[in-house]
Amino acid sequence: MNNRSASFMQRAIRQAFTGWGARFGAAWVIILVVLAVFSPFLANTVPLMVSEQGQISLPFLRYLTVEDSIVMGAFIIILSLYFLPIEKLFKSRIAYFFVLMTAVVIMTNLFVKPPALVIYDDFRIKENSQNYDWVIKAPVPYSPLDYLRDSEELPLQAPLKGKNLHIMGTEENGADVMSRMIHASRVALGIGFLATGIAMFIGTILGGLMGYFSGIVDMIGMRLVEIFEAIPTLFLLLTFVAFFGRNIYLIMIIIGLTSWSGYTRYTRAEFLKLRKQDYVQATVASGLPLRSILFKHMLPNGVAPLLVSASFGVASAILAEATLSFLGLGPVEAASWGQMLDQSVKASTFNWWMAVFPGGAIFLTVFSYNLMGEALRDAIDPQMSKKAGVAG
Repeated sequence: MNNRSASFMQRAIRQAFTGWGARFGAAWVIILVVLAVFSPFLANTVPLMVSEQGQISLPFLRYLTVEDSIVMGAFIIILSLYFLPIEKLFKSRIAYFFVLMTAVVIMTNLFVKPPALVIYDDFRIKENSQNYDWVIKAPVPYSPLDYLRDSEELPLQAPLKGKNLHIMGTEENGADVMSRMIHASRVALGIGFLATGIAMFIGTILGGLMGYFSGIVDMIGMRLVEIFEAIPTLFLLLTFVAFFGRNIYLIMIIIGLTSWSGYTRYTRAEFLKLRKQDYVQATVASGLPLRSILFKHMLPNGVAPLLVSASFGVASAILAEATLSFLGLGPVEAASWGQMLDQSVKASTFNWWMAVFPGGAIFLTVFSYNLMGEALRDAIDPQMSKKAGVAG
């Protein structure tokens, strides 16, 4: 049954991405993933490689943060999940991911120790003084927190104006907008994927138990779902930020812990439908443990609606963070699209580049997830497939 379910999911995904809308959405998300993972290589004041008195070094490696290392480690692990025969080493791909991610997190926290203070002007002084034999810099030679306080840069400088011709201009502190746009993609994707992952994890477990057992378990679970659906996420976020500060990880956790009810409903509905199927009854009669019945045999056959809901959930989480940052309550140090939108209206004059670039990025990201969600929903819905076939 798992092979049949997998082939169904493969057919559904293949059918979903035959349309140009879903392809555009996937292409934009892939671009964001590349920007988020390789942002230290793409936008950085610290040189990538220098030759100083004949000695070649990679200065940017010393300034990589724990977050940079974890993100790149996660990217490599995900690629290995796709390309390597993991089943020969691990029975479960999920177990493989969590084991290696735990190892990456522990190792990076133990061995990655970047300097607490980065003085970006030191690198400019060395370059201008011709201390380097040669230097290779990032395509965007500015870090998101390089406010250029000791140079001649002006805050809120329009694109392609001034001494250094910043492609997207500068923000209110003189930092390069393009650099902040690139690094802000990590916040957008991180809050979308992590918050949605937390919500899906909780919703899948609770929904599976409710749908399989029904009765009193289902009734108590539905009351719990109704309670959480009544919680206004935005106001809860504002309250926690007021008490505990503007922490991006806290925002992710709160969004995840308050948005699982929709995934619970979808999983419950699918499990109520599947629990009477012959193959499920056969697994019960075989004496398989509950964990195996629920998540090895039933879940793969009911996961399709969750994928559709997840695409919309990621878009909602990104909008929630952008709204919070626009209100001035987002992360302090991390670059954020919503934070840049806030700067566009705070100044005495309207600075169009501070609204167009981050606003366009938010629009394209949310629009892309919605396009993919719509395409997946049409692909797995028999009625929609039938209509498409008649129309064709």
